[in-house]
Formats: sequence, structure tokens, C-alpha cells
Amino acid sequence: MYQDVADLNAFYRSRLGQVTRRLMLARIRALWPDVTGMRLMGLGYTTPYLRVFHGEAERVMAFAPAPQGVIRWPGEGLAQVCLTDEFALPLADESVDRVLLVHALEHSEAQLAMVREVWRVLAAGGRLLVVVANRRGLWSRSDHTPFGHGYPFNEGQIDRALRQSMFTPLAREFALYVPPSQKGLSLWSSPAWERIGRRWGLPLPGVVLVEASKQIYGALPAGRRSLRQRILVPGQASIENQRGEISDAACPWVSRAGEARTLPVRRRDSTGPRNPA
Repeated sequence: MYQDVADLNAFYRSRLGQVTRRLMLARIRALWPDVTGMRLMGLGYTTPYLRVFHGEAERVMAFAPAPQGVIRWPGEGLAQVCLTDEFALPLADESVDRVLLVHALEHSEAQLAMVREVWRVLAAGGRLLVVVANRRGLWSRSDHTPFGHGYPFNEGQIDRALRQSMFTPLAREFALYVPPSQKGLSLWSSPAWERIGRRWGLPLPGVVLVEASKQIYGALPAGRRSLRQRILVPGQASIENQRGEISDAACPWVSRAGEARTLPVRRRDSTGPRNPA
């Protein structure tokens, strides 16, 4: 079950949430130091982590699962977030280069189906970065943070889930060694906790970050799925989308400076799962 977006927003506005964002971004940037010219998609509640990529990535887009809800983001300019079905993303095949999953996989009732849908929209050679609560960590036991809800993972479980969904795990990072406390001392000392935890390999990080690449061989055909779907946009009526692409009317952040354009397929010389004829 997904957490409500209002609860997620309240956490990230708190002092502990701000510390969490800063510590997590350091690890995300360690894995993705340069995304210049790439198309980057976030799935789940990713908006606290996407702003740093503005001006670097060619395009930044956020998708929120319908049961979670969505808050307009960013606060100014065109909206860059859509409410959608996480099992039928309104994107063409192989249309994005990087996908970030935060507060998504551990809440899904069909985890493998979600990751396979990410596989579909990710370009050949693209990278997926999954952020999940560590089953052995203190944060997964604290229900006053988002990481204390849903299904936590250990390292072996997340690796198996990725491999079963045709991804190859490449790199791993850990974050949130600091206890999940709102007390000032813990927050003030959070950088020291992270340095000590990383240097000495402490066994209880709160979060595991796994980067994986898309496999393009040995694919099994995905089940037939209609491309006719509804895209839900805050403040607008739902709009029928016939082609499996995001239209400018449905999500204005896809276009630039009022240009009428959609997000096209990136053609690659590769094979992958396709709907059977």
C-alpha cells in the first residue's frame, strides 16, 4: 500500500526529511555524477531528488502512482509531474535514459511488473537506480518516516528482483546511518554518522541504493496490453491517450516553450520484449 502524498510531503518538509534528502542526494550523485543531455524519469515520490538535475539533463519528468497521489511540482513554471498507472507508463518504448525509483518498489503490490514496465521505457544501455529501505536497518523499523512503511529489502532480495526483471545490478551505495530521530543532536551529527558508517562498513544503513543496467537479450514477450490509457494530471481532466506517448495537452512539461511535440522512441539496434502480434 502506498503512503499518501501529503504524508510524504510533510516528512520531507521536516528537519529530518531535509537531512534525509541531503544525505541521499550525496549517494545518488555518487552513482550518477553526470546526466548531461539525458532524459531522466522519476517514479514514486521522487521530486525531492530531481531538482538538482534541472539544467543538466535534457528533460526531467516525475511520475506518481495513482494510489499515492501527487502534488504540483515544481512550484513555479510548467508542471513536471503526472499521476499515472505505474504498470502502464504513458511513454514510448526505449524513450528515457535514466530512471530513479524512490518510495515506489516497496509499496507496490506487483513489484516485478513495475520493474518490467520500467524496462520497457528505458533505452538500451540505460540505467535504473532503485532506492529501498534496508530490511536490517533502523529506518525500516521506524514508522514515522516513509522508509518504515511498505516492504523493505535486503541486498539479495533487491538483486533477485532486478535480475528477474531483466536488469543487471552494477553498483551499490548505502545511506542513512544516522538514527531516524527528530532530535537536534542526531540531526546535527548526521554527517559524522555517514562518514563513520561508510568508512567502517557499519551493518545498519537505513537505505540501499542499487544501480542496474538494462539487459537486451533473452527477453520473454510481455503480455498484450492496450495502449489506450488515461493520463491523470493535477488540475486538469483526464485525457485519452491513444499512442502510448505523453501529449502536450496531457503533460505540458513534455514540450518546451509551447512547442507541440511528444516524447519519441529512441531507436536502438537491440531486441527486447514486445507485445505479441
